[in-house]
Amino acid sequence: MEFIYEFGKILLTTFRDVLPIIILIVGFQFFVLRQRIPHLSRLIVGGVYVVLGLALFLIGLEKALFPLGNIMAAQLSDPAFIYGPGEIVTQADWKAYGWIYLFAAMIGFATTIAEPSLIAIAFKANEVSAGTIKQWGLRITVAIGVAFGISLGTFRIVTGTPLYLYILVGYMIVIVQTIFAPKNIIALAYDSGGVTTSTVTVPLVAALGLGLSATVPGRNPALDGFGLIAFASLFPIIAVMGYAQLMQWYSQRKTKYMEKKNAF
Repeated sequence: MEFIYEFGKILLTTFRDVLPIIILIVGFQFFVLRQRIPHLSRLIVGGVYVVLGLALFLIGLEKALFPLGNIMAAQLSDPAFIYGPGEIVTQADWKAYGWIYLFAAMIGFATTIAEPSLIAIAFKANEVSAGTIKQWGLRITVAIGVAFGISLGTFRIVTGTPLYLYILVGYMIVIVQTIFAPKNIIALAYDSGGVTTSTVTVPLVAALGLGLSATVPGRNPALDGFGLIAFASLFPIIAVMGYAQLMQWYSQRKTKYMEKKNAF
């Protein structure tokens, strides 16, 4: 009964959040476009599925993903696990947290591969580019960028270094890459950075940051627990443009080699 009550509460909240979108679309359809809504029955059924799906996903976050991220971060960063039982630690040694960096990278990669927003972007990019941009190629490239970014973000939490230094250097790299990267990939790279901060990635990454900062000696969750999402947005941009630049360089080198070979 308690679960049914909680699910009903979340379902009503979800419907309240979706209602303005429904009002906006219906209002424009009837009062601006002045046309009937096509396939109304299918849209109603689809809308019910969306509300139910969102409600189930939100309760899944609350009951499973958030607690899982907190538990894993707490266990892996427990001083008794890292330094041994009975050790009194007042200052974290960044070299001792290798399992945390590996776990953060794996979480970043796995959640990004499963991210619905990225799947949609990769599908559309493949469709628009007539197959030139491969779906799995884009998804894996973005996932590698997120994995590196989340791992670096956990390193920042352990060491306590300021967040703005990483973000400043990262966006300087992005600016330089934007100048030299192929023009047809720049907008997609920036979009790829945005879609990683969505329904699957954010809950686990946020829970990881908060759980880690709560257990690392000398860290404050309110000050150090947030910021991992910024890394998840920044490094996919670098990864996608870097991959495009690498492929461009490889293609140019191959073309020059073929020209020299034909000349002989």
